[in-house]
Amino acid sequence: MIAIIDYGMGNLHSVASAVERLGYRGVIVSDEQELLQAEGAILPGVGAFGDAMDHLRESKLDAAVKRYAASGKPLLGICLGMQLLFSRSEEHGLHEGLNLLPGDVVRFRGDYKVPHMGWNKLELCQESPLFEAVEEGHVYFVHSFHVKPEQPGDLLAVTDYYQQVTAIVGRNNVFGMQFHPEKSGSVGMKLLGNFLALCTRK
Repeated sequence: MIAIIDYGMGNLHSVASAVERLGYRGVIVSDEQELLQAEGAILPGVGAFGDAMDHLRESKLDAAVKRYAASGKPLLGICLGMQLLFSRSEEHGLHEGLNLLPGDVVRFRGDYKVPHMGWNKLELCQESPLFEAVEEGHVYFVHSFHVKPEQPGDLLAVTDYYQQVTAIVGRNNVFGMQFHPEKSGSVGMKLLGNFLALCTRK
């Protein structure tokens, strides 16, 4: 069972549908007991960082997600969900994140269109089980803020949008994708499928 974490801010059903299409059972969960029973978990997210953290704290899912990550079972953050894995964000003030990975979420700054929206090519930075049989194709982004990881080893893939932009992160059992894999064609679905395979690997 793959838990899709419901804290009130995410494309839950599109993610659940993608999980089902890949042959896994996706279950939308909103409490710690259900979450901890899952073989893998996905933290989606759409909206503002501070609001998302407020929702997580109010539902006590912030501590539950941290305990889940500490269990060693695979966890994937998608879009805002990836940003929430990090230490802090400057979106509409300074907000503390889950701090599962060290780093900051900062706004795009420059004379170019924000949000970054559309298809951009991935550049894989290092080996990862997520990348098995994956080519450096295009995936779909929609975001105004981007992650700056503190540890270079946590940066698995980047894209280019007037600068190097973090696209995929990972350390041990914790992963994140800034783009929407469920909306990113065959490349995105292969990446998501590789994550799901980790969840059932003994």
